[in-house]
Amino acid sequence: MFEGFTTVDIDAGGTAIHTVHGGSGPPLLLLHGYPQTHVIWHKIAPRLAERFTVVATDLRGYGDSGKPPSDPDHAAYSKRTTARDQVEVMAALGFETFSVAGHDRGGRVGHRMALDHPGKVEKLAVLDIVPTHKIFSTVDQEVATGYYHWFFLIQGHGLPETLIGHDPAYYLRTKLNQWGGGMEAFTEEALAEYLRCFGDPACIHASCEDYRAAASIDLDHDEADMDRKVECPLLALWGEKGLMERHFDVLATWRERASDVRGRKLRCGHFLAEEAPEDTLADLIGFFAE
Repeated sequence: MFEGFTTVDIDAGGTAIHTVHGGSGPPLLLLHGYPQTHVIWHKIAPRLAERFTVVATDLRGYGDSGKPPSDPDHAAYSKRTTARDQVEVMAALGFETFSVAGHDRGGRVGHRMALDHPGKVEKLAVLDIVPTHKIFSTVDQEVATGYYHWFFLIQGHGLPETLIGHDPAYYLRTKLNQWGGGMEAFTEEALAEYLRCFGDPACIHASCEDYRAAASIDLDHDEADMDRKVECPLLALWGEKGLMERHFDVLATWRERASDVRGRKLRCGHFLAEEAPEDTLADLIGFFAE
């Protein structure tokens, strides 16, 4: 995977961010979601690198990136802190402005990045999400059932860490199978990487902290910015078999939070870049190259 890319760990505010980069052209940052790593992009990153300088990272707490200690208000794993990591990574590679594509948690980091660093983010693509604040403020039985992990992972006293840690491979496989169109979308090599990384107790804890931040300090940041919109062009892509399609008018929801929104649903579940790589690739190229 990622043949021809350079692998490097970049210090971002004292946290090592595992990074692969390759290609040439305008810089494009790719951010993954839960419970995966930068490997989610392996089917399309080499082809994106024919048009762009592609940078794919493991978010803090995930994969082979650093897992700093948590804190009582979960600021260490807030989207604001995680977004700042990524801005520093891009600066270290020589890019002061760039575009971003984020799936799942990575899309939430990208959303915060576009608000906190509007001069840095030229375009933003968000894959299979609506804003965090929207989900928490409109949650009902269907959303709570489909996104039960949002409420499980925020529990304290080490409860989710202990239960997941009992059999992390079972948990990870179950989540991938539930959210996607079946396990066939995941190559053996990619799945092995997800299992290797998620099997680390420090990763399990950090990912819980990510969700604890989403239910606390991230909501504070979001509520403070309710009168602001993302000003850069925003592309929303989502899977027609997933919760976003069933529960939200995705484009209308994003137009509440961004000024220039376009997008469509793809014929897949949650994992667009692995389940529908050709369509995902075409839409990303069409958006970022225009």
